[in-house]
Amino acid sequence: MDPYTWWHGFPWMWIFPFTFLIIAIVFLALLLRGGGPFWWSSRRDEPSRETPRQILDRRYASGEITKEQYEEMKRNLER
Repeated sequence: MDPYTWWHGFPWMWIFPFTFLIIAIVFLALLLRGGGPFWWSSRRDEPSRETPRQILDRRYASGEITKEQYEEMKRNLER
């Protein structure tokens, strides 16, 4: 029998496809759950959107608008 046939190294040949399979499963799991490497996870870095009422409250708290403006804008939002 020829010593260079693939049967000669058969006991160790299962390691390479098995390793590739494990890496592929881990990669797909990360991809499907939305994680993955840092360059894919931009959804986690996005700030949460403020509601109009939260914006109004923040502007009033920081002193950008007066109490009268705040009350008027709040009434307009509640309509």
